[in-house]
Amino acid sequence: MAEVLDETGRPVRVTVLVRAQCRTCDRMEDVVRAVCAELGVGWERVDIADADAELRGEFGDIVPVTLVDGEEHASWSVDPGALRTALSS
Repeated sequence: MAEVLDETGRPVRVTVLVRAQCRTCDRMEDVVRAVCAELGVGWERVDIADADAELRGEFGDIVPVTLVDGEEHASWSVDPGALRTALSS
């Protein structure tokens, strides 16, 4: 399977699952964007409405969700310090 890269060419380690018109999603995305920029880590935004059925089924009720290296890290909100710690391992 090919490695997924962000728009800057960095390997994606963080995925933010969101819905359109979701202020909570926007806040989570802002935290992820800032922490990933600080650490030079690739990240992506995935609108759950456009995601595959399995992803929608697993995470659709708890969006926004942050995944780190494919594993659920946080839902509803993300703590910048906890995200930094998760990305340092």
